[in-house]
Amino acid sequence: QVQLVESGGGLVQAGGSLRLSCAASGRTFSSYGMAWFRQAPGKERENVAGISWGGGRTYYADFVAGRFTISRDNAKNTVYLQMNSLKPEDTAVYYCAARGGSSWRIGEPDYWGQGIQVTVSS
Repeated sequence: QVQLVESGGGLVQAGGSLRLSCAASGRTFSSYGMAWFRQAPGKERENVAGISWGGGRTYYADFVAGRFTISRDNAKNTVYLQMNSLKPEDTAVYYCAARGGSSWRIGEPDYWGQGIQVTVSS
């Protein structure tokens, strides 16, 4: 069982930055691929970014590439999402998620955080 708790969300002006953190419980954090998803009101959930078990490989959705950076610190059981050059369309609830098994980047995550609101004003 893995519990995920997000922090760092809030209100920011367009062009600003935020860093989301996701703290994980348990001693097997490094065995999970980690990802960030988001969901805006009335829209489908989107996979924003993901990172491999050791942090050496990452992927990003086209709509955040070059602006967002995912990273992890396995010693602290924490994954981060640095968000720069934020746009109003980035407004959403952001969720941290963990994928077990053999694929760190594909498949429905096994565990989810409760979500945290990010609001970007124009």
